[in-house]
Amino acid sequence: MSTKHKGPTQHKGAVAVGAGILLSRLSGLLRQKLLAHFLGVGPVAAAFAAAMRIPNFLQNLFGEGALSAAFIPIYARLRARKQDEEADKLAFGLFSILLLLISVLVVLGIEFAEVLVSLFAPGFVGEQRVLTVELTRILFPSTGILVLSAWCLGILNSHRQFFLSYAAPVVWNGCIIAALLLGGEGMELVILVRWTCWGVLAGSLAQFLIQWPFIWRWIGRPKLEKMRMKGEPLKEVLKNAGPAVASRGVVQINALIDSALSSLVGERAVAALANAHIFSLLPLSLFGVAVSAAELPALSEEADQLGEQAQTALKQRLAGGVERMAFFVIPSAVALFFLGDFIASVFESGRVSAADTRYIWYMLAASSLGLWAQTRARLYSSAFFALKDTRTPFKISMLRLAVSALVGFFAALYVAGWLGWPPHMGAVGLCLTSSLVAWLEYMVLRRSLALRIGNICTGAKFPGQLKLWCAAVCAALLTLAIKYGLSLKFGVAVGVAEEFGGWWLAPPQLPHAWWLSLLLLLYGGIYFLMAALLGDLRARVWLARLGKRLPLR
Repeated sequence: MSTKHKGPTQHKGAVAVGAGILLSRLSGLLRQKLLAHFLGVGPVAAAFAAAMRIPNFLQNLFGEGALSAAFIPIYARLRARKQDEEADKLAFGLFSILLLLISVLVVLGIEFAEVLVSLFAPGFVGEQRVLTVELTRILFPSTGILVLSAWCLGILNSHRQFFLSYAAPVVWNGCIIAALLLGGEGMELVILVRWTCWGVLAGSLAQFLIQWPFIWRWIGRPKLEKMRMKGEPLKEVLKNAGPAVASRGVVQINALIDSALSSLVGERAVAALANAHIFSLLPLSLFGVAVSAAELPALSEEADQLGEQAQTALKQRLAGGVERMAFFVIPSAVALFFLGDFIASVFESGRVSAADTRYIWYMLAASSLGLWAQTRARLYSSAFFALKDTRTPFKISMLRLAVSALVGFFAALYVAGWLGWPPHMGAVGLCLTSSLVAWLEYMVLRRSLALRIGNICTGAKFPGQLKLWCAAVCAALLTLAIKYGLSLKFGVAVGVAEEFGGWWLAPPQLPHAWWLSLLLLLYGGIYFLMAALLGDLRARVWLARLGKRLPLR
């Protein structure tokens, strides 16, 4: 019998998700920095990035997004109706199906790794292609294990236990970091990357096992009578899973198309794009995923009710979610655009040069333009999932795929040449395309949801958002001026960047990593003050709380 749990408020849930994701992303940042330090952005690093991306298609296809969309609404409804025994049978039945399906797909992935590499990294030839095939075969089992870890996440989230499942990837990152450090500088590069892949596999298993004892607490130990692949709730989950998996599949195909196009742009583009994603996805994960994941169980319970009151409550939850995201996502996007060169300098060590970090910044600047749209689209997709409508997000994702593939092809392979830029700048065009289609997806999702539940009057209306944008831009410009002044006094010259044919002069750069923390804290402080001065209530509340804790009279 499942243990009852009332659960925290959705605000606390979002904080728990955000805290877990923050720990995960910080450990991921350290992991990526070490990968960049030891592997650089050359052919071996590109092979590793491609090998990680190809099997991750499986994880993302059947993992968190699809499970959340199909499983949590049904599971939460059963628990809200006190049908705990049926909820447990649903959970174990789904586990049995996932275990069987993933086992088959992993075997097929290992067998047909060469075909997958040809499809999704067509620019790789010779030894680089052979290495990518080998690494893909090592990594494929790890993604199967991570799909089961996403099943754990669905169970824990439904019981409002948000922190552990989102912090569990810290263990995964820790195993990869340990593998890199054990290999170190002295190991041959090709051997080191193989060693790292085995660290990925060990980390995947550890991430799953660390969550398993807590699963026992909520749904008990596995029993054969509970693991039967039948029952009406399970049939409903599988019915909803079809469009949900297809929708996630479209998103992942879009990502793989970008990866394939970047391999045609050049090997430097593949590795640099992987590094850029660490920072560009951080705000999306911290705020978009955090709020959406915390709201989904409650949205599902309310969507199960009938009448105008339930519809109003649903819209209020969406409004509150958008308001919470806006306060943090908007300054994050502005920081990536204006301060991205300094942020990307975290990777500058070992085989990564100053020119590489500026190349990553251009990708961050292009990606930042679609960040606000991506986070809201994530929340609106969760609303459709709560309404047990997985088909509408699928149709919209199909539209996104068509537009992104068509525009991205020209942006990656032709636009840079038309503008007189070096070919590797086509990867920046890919990031810009992703931002544009993110806005398209958001607008269509919002319109479709409004037709379903009525006009969504968010708490972060345009005047409120405009205040936040103004505060963030002013803070960024002031921080940029301070950074430039400090660079002239304490910085080191980095020469001329080559991305635009030599005319783009790179300013001096601060040499110490702790300058980054100092300037980002400065940027955050200025943003809070500016937002409060412009009348933002949330900023004033935060400053009031801070004032009470300071030992000042």
